[in-house]
Amino acid sequence: MMYKRFAAVLVAFMCVFSVAATNSVRRAVPRAAGAAGGDAVCVKISVAGAAGVGGTIIAQLNPTTAPITVKNFLAYVDKQYYSNTIFHRVIKSFMVQGGGFTPDFYHENTSEKQGQGSPIKNEAGDLNTRGTLSMARTNDPDSATSQFFINTVDNASLDKSASSAGYAVFGKVVSGMDVVDKIESQQTTTIGSFADVPTTPIIMKEVARSPCA
Repeated sequence: MMYKRFAAVLVAFMCVFSVAATNSVRRAVPRAAGAAGGDAVCVKISVAGAAGVGGTIIAQLNPTTAPITVKNFLAYVDKQYYSNTIFHRVIKSFMVQGGGFTPDFYHENTSEKQGQGSPIKNEAGDLNTRGTLSMARTNDPDSATSQFFINTVDNASLDKSASSAGYAVFGKVVSGMDVVDKIESQQTTTIGSFADVPTTPIIMKEVARSPCA
């Protein structure tokens, strides 16, 4: 099931080469992710990894356009589920993905971290532009649980359209995109059936609510 979650995003990545032909359709449905004004909610993602990789990412969530997704994400944040999980999938000029596995992944334990909740409804609508946070899922649009990714480029192939359910954007990096870029630049390898795995662990030491300022 988790391999399918990876494959679903990868298929969308491969579709990027055909996006130009359907761009007018894709742009008819999604909205650009915007600030939530006085209701803004932010989280701090503290990252540690190999030399030169680490720091703090601040992301502002958008409960206005993705209320179910933000509620789900904050539930994992508040119970500290993301602490000591890894960025297990990194693809240059695409995205960095994490939030489901612990460093034991590197010791042949490729089972997801226990404590996941039920899958949620797909709220795709906002655009998967550079710096946005979006939910990872399988080929089933309503299968997202804890895993999320940060887009490192504008990924129109992941947007909702007449022919695609899309991937649900629920926030945007407002500080620390340089940290995301460092993660994206790391060398990768294959572990079992999982490709695009950083050669050394990149760990989310903590993910917690944070002031947006």
